[in-house]
Amino acid sequence: MRGPRSLAMALGLVFGLSPRNEVSKSTGSVEGTVTERGGAPVAGVVIAVSGTKLKTTTDRSGWYRLEAVPAGRVMLVASRIGFATATLEVEVREGQVASARFTLTPVALPVNEQVAASPMPMSRKSVGARVADMSMRASRAPFAAQPFNTEEYKYFSDNAWQSPVARPLSTFAVDVDAGSYSNMRRFLREGRLPPKDAVRVEEMLNYFRYDYPDPRDDHPVSITTELAEAPWRPGHLLARIGLATRSLELGQLPPNNLVFLIDVSGSMDMPAKLPLVKSAFRLLVNELRPRDRVAIVVYAGNAGLVLPSTPGTDKERILDAIEQLEAGGSTAGGAGIQLAYKVAREHFDREANNRVILATDGDFNVGVSSEGELVRMIEERRQDGIFLTVLGFGTGNLKDSKMEQLANKGNGHYAYVDDLLEAKKVFVHELGATLYTVAKDVKIQVEFNPARVRAYRLVGYENRLLEDRDFNDDAKDAGEMGAGHAVTALYEVVPVGAESDVRVGKVDPLKYQRQGAEGRGEASGSADWLTVKIRYKPPTGSTSRLVERVIREETRAPSTDFRFAAAVASFGMLLRDSEYKGRSSYGGVLGLARGAKGRDQEGYRAEFIRLVETAASLAGKGKELTDW
Repeated sequence: MRGPRSLAMALGLVFGLSPRNEVSKSTGSVEGTVTERGGAPVAGVVIAVSGTKLKTTTDRSGWYRLEAVPAGRVMLVASRIGFATATLEVEVREGQVASARFTLTPVALPVNEQVAASPMPMSRKSVGARVADMSMRASRAPFAAQPFNTEEYKYFSDNAWQSPVARPLSTFAVDVDAGSYSNMRRFLREGRLPPKDAVRVEEMLNYFRYDYPDPRDDHPVSITTELAEAPWRPGHLLARIGLATRSLELGQLPPNNLVFLIDVSGSMDMPAKLPLVKSAFRLLVNELRPRDRVAIVVYAGNAGLVLPSTPGTDKERILDAIEQLEAGGSTAGGAGIQLAYKVAREHFDREANNRVILATDGDFNVGVSSEGELVRMIEERRQDGIFLTVLGFGTGNLKDSKMEQLANKGNGHYAYVDDLLEAKKVFVHELGATLYTVAKDVKIQVEFNPARVRAYRLVGYENRLLEDRDFNDDAKDAGEMGAGHAVTALYEVVPVGAESDVRVGKVDPLKYQRQGAEGRGEASGSADWLTVKIRYKPPTGSTSRLVERVIREETRAPSTDFRFAAAVASFGMLLRDSEYKGRSSYGGVLGLARGAKGRDQEGYRAEFIRLVETAASLAGKGKELTDW
């Protein structure tokens, strides 16, 4: 008969969970920073303790921290592509934090050298158990032999110009996701421009906070509008529409019934994947309250329950379960999701936020027989009141469009976590927005007045467009907004009488209907530019409510937020090389963003400015910046 230790080892081989090693409790911590010789921080540096499996990765400020380091003298190794590997000997004392700062030296790379492939999975001892053999067979194919870059981005074309005579209505579902922005940032840090289809302008816009007022009535969503000149097309106008929900303090949020669904397959055995996932979830666990509950499900060759639903008072137990996770095996994402929803249903609380949080590099290649079946299952669980949040990590396997679709269908949102600071943004600064939905199935419909508007174009939201009739159809799924979320939409507008080369599609005159039937095609003579309507449902409701706002004001000097949003949109169009970018330039974006930086308490706008400078250099447009 097998002892408990042998059984634990066998389960670990299947579920990616390592048995507790009998390590001395005499440990300490090491933290520090990594910079270049000029003092600039270096992100993505792997810091490892020589002779052990301990390792971590620096965030974008160059900071790192290693926990549970054996006391005594240890050798640290710092490595990153493009820099010479550095070592540093450190004295670690029990229960104390040692400091270790690295200064790396850049080295020239061969022209054909790209981002390194993932390391081979860590070898494991066979224990002879049938369950272990199953996992070992699933993981025999060496991960490093697989194609390194299988990332996928769904093709889409930019929204075209529309005539308010032929198409007076523009309808779309809100999108609070910001994954495209952090993924774009990752590409630029790696020294390359992102693929065009990885750039979704609306997600770049919604990464930032704007000064939108809280709702003042019984609606959970406020509407803010602004109209000013479009910086990339003189004579054109830009209409900004902002939606915002009220932020809630942690104590005001309802209880959480959470299931962490963590990918521990072999592809996650990289510093920016499972180690970062573990660090990210530690941040969330530290925010748990006594009335919150957390369970942990993992999947590799199979799916398994690592931690049953545990109250937030037992943080040590939850953190210990996270710490023991290791990567290895194939990927059964569908089976993992099924088990995660099963656990969530078992502890369902009508008064709580019932949610599965999936963390993965996006490689779903085993499990549910088809993507359609997986989506239908997620939609069914959504109807039961269990929502899905999807977090993407790492490079090489990212299935961007699939992950976004799963989150959309699960009434959650999709974020890409490229470092610990982004994890802190998602799980600490924006915890209410991440976990607690205050308005679901939120749709926007804008009606343009042909007496004022000759043509209009929605900037972004290409994969969120709805049919006009869907706006009043409460059975139609749309986007969700959490506590403290904001949504920004921009319309480029050509005023009547303005000189412009914009062309809109035309159709032949109708034979059986008069133009203007049902009010279409006939200008009302009103001074309104446009009317904004939104529909939303309460989190547990099935009937939508309507909110309306009219833009009547003439153009005025743009606000700081307007100018910054315009800079972000212009930058997105440049990265996409959009045919609608007009006179956009990296220098113009930089000038707009610098002048609209504002208070920038979190430093996100300053970082955006640095990213524009990086992108300009990579695009060979660095000279454009000298004039600004």
